[in-house]
Amino acid sequence: MKPSVIRRLDETTVNRIAAGEVIQRPASALKEMIENSLDAHASTIQITVKSGGMKLLQIQDNGTGIRKEDLEIVCERFTTSKLEKFEDLATIVTYGFRGEALASVSHVAHLSIVTKTVDGQCAYRASYVDSKLKAPPKPCAGNQGTQITVEDLFYNMSTRRRALKSVSEEHNKIAHIVEHYAVHNAHVGFTLKKQGESLADIRTPPNSTVVDNIRIIYGNNIAKELVEVDASDETLKMKMKGYISNVNYSAKKYNMLLFINHRLVESAALKKVLDQVYSVYIPKNSHPFLYLSLELDPRNMDVNVHPTKREVHFLHEDLVLDKIKMAVESKLLGCNTSRVFYTQARLPGASVPKETAVGETNKTYAHHMVRTDSSLQKLDKFFGPPAATTTPSTSKATDLGQADVKSKETSSGSKAAKRVECKLRSVLELRHDVEDKMHVGLRELLKNSTFVGCVSPKQALVQHETRLYLCNTARLSEELFYQTMLYDFANFGMIKFANPLPIHEMALMALDDPACGWTEVDGPKNELARSIEEVLTQKGPMLDEYFSMIVDSTGNLCSLPLLLDQYTPETRGLPLFIVDLSTEVDWDDEKGCFDSFCRETARFYSKQLESDCWEDGQEDSLSQIELDDRRDLRWVVEYVIYPALRRSFLPPKQFAEDATILQIANLPDLYKVFERC
Repeated sequence: MKPSVIRRLDETTVNRIAAGEVIQRPASALKEMIENSLDAHASTIQITVKSGGMKLLQIQDNGTGIRKEDLEIVCERFTTSKLEKFEDLATIVTYGFRGEALASVSHVAHLSIVTKTVDGQCAYRASYVDSKLKAPPKPCAGNQGTQITVEDLFYNMSTRRRALKSVSEEHNKIAHIVEHYAVHNAHVGFTLKKQGESLADIRTPPNSTVVDNIRIIYGNNIAKELVEVDASDETLKMKMKGYISNVNYSAKKYNMLLFINHRLVESAALKKVLDQVYSVYIPKNSHPFLYLSLELDPRNMDVNVHPTKREVHFLHEDLVLDKIKMAVESKLLGCNTSRVFYTQARLPGASVPKETAVGETNKTYAHHMVRTDSSLQKLDKFFGPPAATTTPSTSKATDLGQADVKSKETSSGSKAAKRVECKLRSVLELRHDVEDKMHVGLRELLKNSTFVGCVSPKQALVQHETRLYLCNTARLSEELFYQTMLYDFANFGMIKFANPLPIHEMALMALDDPACGWTEVDGPKNELARSIEEVLTQKGPMLDEYFSMIVDSTGNLCSLPLLLDQYTPETRGLPLFIVDLSTEVDWDDEKGCFDSFCRETARFYSKQLESDCWEDGQEDSLSQIELDDRRDLRWVVEYVIYPALRRSFLPPKQFAEDATILQIANLPDLYKVFERC
């Protein structure tokens, strides 16, 4: 696209354009130059600053460039390619139109331009002082587009220079301008950095989206709470679109990005209207995030009411504001009917308490206090399970004879017993793998957690500091039993059966169970059962030595390992467990054997915790044995499983990502919700 011809305005038009003070600070100079780059159809804009823009303010774009013939007058006041006569203001669609931005800059700074057009043979460099060329433009190397360099801003206005804010504050104002234009012009790539630094303060890619740029600039906390809003009215010749924060977001800082016909402007009236709308939904003295782009008929607007063009006047202002108010209200009302409490599956690392100096006291506010329950130490903890039995569930009768626990002989829990030190490399490597995968934050959370209550056998609530977490007890228990198998290797207590259980008969029972998945292709059931018996009988000495699992010479299962004191696996799952040991364990590789055996055993021990529902309200339909089983399981979860998790469990990093431990509430956030009510 060829650049437009720059013309000198006639005297009448010059006198009718109100050209006041244009350059107030580095940020206002940058705003004018960004708008020139956008008018030149640039797709990338790079900005470099030094000392908050007072020493150096440079902008480079890849737009259409400036013709060599126009370089002589480009910095003279009231020269522009966007306006020919005053009447053109009624249909103006470009950012600039008065032709005084570069002129104003050249009067208060050292200004130089390097530019190249699409059909130019080379680029040209020109320097200006007080709107005039210092020397004829010189050819030089350069890419298509324009680079404008402003140095020593207000060098000849010492009072104005001293009135500016600090370097950091001026840089923040520059960044504020870039942020606004980068969000609105998502198709353009913006870069802002300080001179001499490799990392950019702001960098947005070309051809991005508004939401993506908001996420890049303002963060995901705002971006994830945005809702799209739009409105239109043919009578008013008005269209509005944008993104506003929903009722779940509020902040102390007010962020309102308002563009009218693509101009960055301010509107006190609109701000007041939107404040009234949001006051119903968010806490007092809090503010939303708003990005609104309003398009009006140019003939209904006056853009020439302020030197910096940050204010505009338009017809039917009250009607337009009412239309915007209705659109925003309808969106917020829809959000309010289904407020979302975001959970956090991926947990951060454990926070480190701040040190307090001697004699210093910190006030603890109510919403930061950790609630404790006076019933934390309950008497039922010391009396054992309510059913007062050590008999595992046998509600589904079998023909194996009694499968009750005769005794629990604990070697690892006895002070007199000598613990066997494991020296097998395979087991030590498996332990090392567990430790490498540990999530430090989850370890601290579980170690210092308080048990709140059972939701179901599978899920329970725990509290850590001011946060409430929903834990998948079944997954946690399975990993706990797996780690117990590794770390108590060859040191297990023993659960002995009153009557040994025939492996052959249990295997036949499992093969008859649809859950086993047996088909005729697998072969006759009797042969498979005999094969299972032979495998486990052959491995009997190893199972006894390492896992306290006794299989006698006649093929009977006599005992199981005691993984946790006062915890007994459900014997209904024994037949399937026996089949899994023979088919799923890698008996040929030492490390694979121990890993798969421990995994299968852990699954069997945690099987009874996989139910999602207690079936509350249906107690009348349950037998006394089933009611006792339910009470037993609640007691075991609270007083056996979770204390063990607090003592020695090393949670893997995966549990921070798969919602095994899920944050569902945070006390300070709940206080914010209550403030709205």
